[in-house]
Amino acid sequence: MAKRPARQFACRACGAVYPKWMGQCEACGEWNTLEEIAVEPLAASSPRASSKGRRVKLEGLEGMAAPPPRIRTSIEELDRVLGGGLVPASVVLVGGDPGIGKSTLLLQAACKLASKGERVLYISGEEAVDQIRLRALRLGVGQATLDLAASINVADIVATLEAEPDVRVVVIDSIQTMWLETVESAPGSVSQVRACAFELIRLAKRKGFSLILVGHVTKEGALAGPRVLEHMVDAVMYFEGDRGHQFRILRAAKNRFGATDEIGVFAMTDRGLEEVSNPSALFLAERRGNIAGSAVFAGLEGTRPVLLEVQALLAPKSGDNAPRRAVVGWDSSRLSMLLAVLETRCGVKLSGMDVYLNVAGGLKVAEPAADLAVAAALISAATGMPTSSGEVYFGEVGLSGEVRQVSQADARLKEAAKLGFDKAVLPRRIARGSARTKPPEGLTLREIGHLSDLVTADMEAE
Repeated sequence: MAKRPARQFACRACGAVYPKWMGQCEACGEWNTLEEIAVEPLAASSPRASSKGRRVKLEGLEGMAAPPPRIRTSIEELDRVLGGGLVPASVVLVGGDPGIGKSTLLLQAACKLASKGERVLYISGEEAVDQIRLRALRLGVGQATLDLAASINVADIVATLEAEPDVRVVVIDSIQTMWLETVESAPGSVSQVRACAFELIRLAKRKGFSLILVGHVTKEGALAGPRVLEHMVDAVMYFEGDRGHQFRILRAAKNRFGATDEIGVFAMTDRGLEEVSNPSALFLAERRGNIAGSAVFAGLEGTRPVLLEVQALLAPKSGDNAPRRAVVGWDSSRLSMLLAVLETRCGVKLSGMDVYLNVAGGLKVAEPAADLAVAAALISAATGMPTSSGEVYFGEVGLSGEVRQVSQADARLKEAAKLGFDKAVLPRRIARGSARTKPPEGLTLREIGHLSDLVTADMEAE
């Protein structure tokens, strides 16, 4: 009788493997994420068990390494996030909420590549070929010479790709629907996702085509499936945005061939996703400068400076309930810290108020440089005095109230001057090695060292 394969349990959140089931994964701390997987034991007499490895050639750091060639998609915002275009034999993982626009963007990119003469295969495990054709007609790209297929069997897909010549780009939508018959589990499980991705990635590296995998996300916004999938690919990109909002942000979380935290900005229209070449102007298009509780933040997303409007609203708390802190687009714990600094170090009484904070435009801001803009919006809301319509803010705030330096201040100032702003509030700059660079023409700088300087100036203006 054949020996029953050994059983192990793998966490679907991080991919950690355990010999027995446990309620909580010790690696990532998630609860009820362990799934049973089958492990075929390696026979002692098999050639793989007795074979010896070969010595690996060692090389030094010296020598010139040419930059990798690029396959440009003709979608500038997508090429920006990729680092200049797709790299042959690379693997890109694209994640995002359902309906956010992943399939729409990749279908548009695939059709543009096919129109340039590149051989592109679009393989869907979620839609029939006719559904993809209808969406292409709706997007206005139905005339492209794109090869379509609908399949979830990885063995069939691999056999097809082996037989097709001159394939440059392959899109798999999505990796969670793929199925490998040698793995005893359902599609989307830890074992299936890992095994299917490994087969497709190995083929892409061997044949030299660019592979794009679409991935589902969990309710927390992380990619569904084992975390090891993110380590297997060369680039990981997330689609951000609210389905009820027209803006979509494509952000690079990992990129072996380009900068991380780079963003591409798109607008969802009835003709699909359209590029936004100047996101700062679009984010500020509906701003009214005479409203208290608003401030413009000069931010930096990857290598791109972006100007955003930060909105704050204060309201008296109701009854004996604890004050409410509602945040959209920023870190709620950082808001709590900033409120404590304003009250303790600057004397601004906010403990009895409900605080609502919003980053207009749907962009999620993660850098600490937004502290000063948020503080300016809160002070404006507390005093009822609007900030200047031509003023931008950036700077990190410490627990003692000091305003700290942030990176690439010159790029932020140039973006503000380009959009017509004439004032900038920023940390006191310290010249390192040489004199400080001059601000752009027409831009007046107001350097502050402590948050109380901002409060005092607003009180005097009032």
